[in-house]
Amino acid sequence: MAGSTTEHAPDYTAILGISDEAARLRALDAYLSTRSYLQGFALSQADVDAFRQLSGPPADPQLFHVARWFRHVTAILGSPPAARPPCGLQATGGGRRAQPTWSPPAGSEPCQLRLYNSLTRRKDVFVPQDGRRVTWYCCGPTVYDASHMGHARSYISFDILRRVLRDYFKFDVFYCMNITDIDDKIIKRARQNFLFERYRETQPQAAQLLEDLRAALQPFSAKLQETVDPDKKQMLERLQHAVAQAAEPLEGALRAGQAGQELDGRVQALLEEAKDVLSDWLDSMHGSEVTDNSIFSELPKFWEAEFHKDMEALNVLPPDVLTRVSEYVPEIVDFVQKIVDNGYGYASNGSVYFDTVKFANTEGHSYGKLVPEAVGDQKALHEGEGDLSVSAERLSEKRSPNDFALWKASKPGEPSWPCPWGKGRPGWHIECSAMAGTLLGASMDIHGGGFDLRFPHHDNELAQSEAYFENDCWVRYFLHTGHLTIAGCKMSKSLKNFITIKDALKKHSARQLRLAFLMHSWKDTLDYSANTMESALQYERLLNEFFLNVKDLLRAPVEVAAQFEKWEDEETELNKSFYKKKAAVHQALCDNIDTRTVLEEMRALVGQCNLYMAARKAARRRPHRVLLESIAHYLTHMLKIFGAIEEESSLGFPIGGAGTSLNLESTVMPYLQVLSEFREGVRRIAREHRVPEVLQLSDALRDDVLPELGVRLEDHEGLPTVVKLVDRDALLREREDKKRVSEAAGAGLAVCWRDDHGRVCTAHGGVSVSSLTKPQCL
Repeated sequence: MAGSTTEHAPDYTAILGISDEAARLRALDAYLSTRSYLQGFALSQADVDAFRQLSGPPADPQLFHVARWFRHVTAILGSPPAARPPCGLQATGGGRRAQPTWSPPAGSEPCQLRLYNSLTRRKDVFVPQDGRRVTWYCCGPTVYDASHMGHARSYISFDILRRVLRDYFKFDVFYCMNITDIDDKIIKRARQNFLFERYRETQPQAAQLLEDLRAALQPFSAKLQETVDPDKKQMLERLQHAVAQAAEPLEGALRAGQAGQELDGRVQALLEEAKDVLSDWLDSMHGSEVTDNSIFSELPKFWEAEFHKDMEALNVLPPDVLTRVSEYVPEIVDFVQKIVDNGYGYASNGSVYFDTVKFANTEGHSYGKLVPEAVGDQKALHEGEGDLSVSAERLSEKRSPNDFALWKASKPGEPSWPCPWGKGRPGWHIECSAMAGTLLGASMDIHGGGFDLRFPHHDNELAQSEAYFENDCWVRYFLHTGHLTIAGCKMSKSLKNFITIKDALKKHSARQLRLAFLMHSWKDTLDYSANTMESALQYERLLNEFFLNVKDLLRAPVEVAAQFEKWEDEETELNKSFYKKKAAVHQALCDNIDTRTVLEEMRALVGQCNLYMAARKAARRRPHRVLLESIAHYLTHMLKIFGAIEEESSLGFPIGGAGTSLNLESTVMPYLQVLSEFREGVRRIAREHRVPEVLQLSDALRDDVLPELGVRLEDHEGLPTVVKLVDRDALLREREDKKRVSEAAGAGLAVCWRDDHGRVCTAHGGVSVSSLTKPQCL
C-alpha cells in the first residue's frame, strides 16, 4: 500500500464477490503482488473487509503475498479475525470508519387472547377463521314477558365481550342475535291472556267468580301434589295461599250481604290475585278454540319492543343483524328438509324429529359435544321440547327418547304454517341453526348464550347444524355466561323469582349495574345483592372523585409551556406504575377478558394517583397536570371500551345524563369557578376582620345551598377551593351521611365510612383512625 489508502479499493470489489474461497485467495494474491505493505502504512476499509473473510493465514505456501499481507494486517489490528467480535472491527488511522453491526432487542413474547371455550372447557387461543373478521351469533330472548336481570346478566356480559373484541383488540365483529317469537311458552301465555281478558269482560258476579275459582283450584291442587321440585312446589304453595287470602274477604262480604262498589272492588282484587290459576283452568277448557294467528303475534311484538327499550337503557349495543323466527319459517322448512335428505331426520305423524342415534353413529359426527354427561337426561330434554310438546302421544312418535323435534305438527289452538309434512311450526332448537346458518354459513367463530342453554338447546343446535352442513365445526368457540342469583337464591321466571330490568334501573343506574358485572367473571355465577351493588357504588365513587379532581386541576389557568414541568422522583415512579398497570390490564384482557382483574388494577392505579395528589397537596404544590391527565384519559378510554361511559364524555363520567354532559359542564363551570373565587376572597376578608357571621354564610353556601344544585366545594387550607359538578342525588345522600357521622361522633359513638381513597375511616368522640380490624358502621 505504497500510495493512497483508497487508491486500489475499487479493485477489491470483484475479489470480495468471488464465492469460492480458493479462487478468491488466488485472485487476492495476484492483486497483492502489485502492492507493497510496509510498517507504518494505514489500512483501507477494503483491506479490513477482505481480512474479515479469512479465518487464518493461507495454508498454500504459493500464496506468498496473501501470507505477507495477512501478517501485516494482524499486526495492526492486534488479533486474528476469528478471535474478534463481528461488530468490533473498525478501520484505524486515516481509513473510513464502519457502522457496527446492529442487533434487535430480544423483547418479550406478546400474550395472546384466550377465551374459555365450552367445547373444550379450557381457555383456548382465539384465532378467527378469516383474518380480523369475527362472526358471532348470540341466542336472544323468548319474548313473552318482561326482561329480567337474568337477561341483563347475559346481554350486558356479551356486550362487554363484544366491545372489548371490537374496540380493544380491533377485531371486525359481525354480531347476530335472534328473537324467539314462536315458542310453546309464547303460545300458552298468549292463549291464557286472551281467554282471561275475555272472561274478565263478562264481568262475573261474586258468586260466579268464587264458584269458578273453586273449579280452577281442583286441577291446580292436583298439580301441586304431583310437583316434586322443591322450588316450584314452594312457588305454587305461595300462589295458593295468596288466592285463598284474596278469596276470604269476598266470601265474607257475600255472607254479610254486601253489594255495590265495595263488593266490586273485592271481585277485582280476587281476579288479579287468581289470574294465573284461572288462566290455566280456562286454557285447559277453551285453549283449542283460539285459532286467530294474530293473537299469537301481538304478545311477542309487545315484549320484543320492551326488550329493546331495556337494552337501550342498559347501554347494550344493538346487534348488526336481528332475526325473528316468524320471518324465517321458509328457511327453517328448507333447513329441516335437507337434514331429512341427509338421512338424519324423519317424519312422524306430521312432525319431524332428529335421529340422534343415526347422527351419533355416523363417522365424523358426535352428539352432546358440550355436555356429554347430560345425554339421556329426559327431564332436560322434555323442558327443551316445551310444555305443549311432551304428551304421551308426542313422545310415542319418536324412534328414540333422545330424539328431538325439528318441526312440530300444530294442534288446535296453536299457530301453523304450511310445509311438506302438513301444517305445523318450528321446533325450538332448529330456529337458531337455520337463521345463523343462513347468515353466517357452515362455520362461525363464536356462538354465545346463557349457561343453562348448553344442554339440550346448544348441543341440539350443534348436531342438527352439522347434520345439515355435513361438517364437525359449525361453532369454533362456544361462550356461555354464568348464572345470576338473587341474594344467593336461584332466579327463575317460571318460579316468579325474578327482578325486571326496569325495576333494577329504578334502584341503580345502568353504569352501576355494568360495573357490578365488570367486577365479576363473565362465565361465573353472579349474585345480585345489596352487597354486590354497594361494591359497585363504592367503585364508581372512587373513580368519579379522581376524575373530578383531575378536571379541577386541568381547569386551573396555566401557560402552554408551564404545563410541562420537570419531573421529580414522584412523577417518575407514578409513570412507571402507570405503564405497569397498563401492561397488567392488557394481560388480564388476554386472559379470557378478565374484567375483574382489570378493574382491580385500575382501582390500584387510582389509589396511587390519589396518594400522589395528597402528598402534593400536603406540600402545597400542584400535582403534575400532564401526567394525571394522561392517566385519566386512559381510564376513561378503558371505561368507554367496557360501555361504562357514554361516547360524548371526553374525560370521566358524564354529568346530567347522556347527551347533556359536555354542554352542562363546559357551560356552568366557568361561572361556578368565578363564584368560588369570589367566595374565597370574602372568606379571607372575613377572617382578617374577624366577622364570623360572614364565614357562617360562606359555609352555608358550601354545605346547604350549592349541594341542592349538584355542586360541591372543597376548601383546603393554603390552596384554591376545589369545585366539582356532581350528581345531585348522590351529593345530597353524601351530605346526610356526613351529618349522621358528625352527630354520632359528637355523641361519643363509634362510626366508620370510606374516604376518597377507599380506606375505612372511623371516628369516636371526634377522633379519626385510618384503619379498623372490625369496623362498626353507622
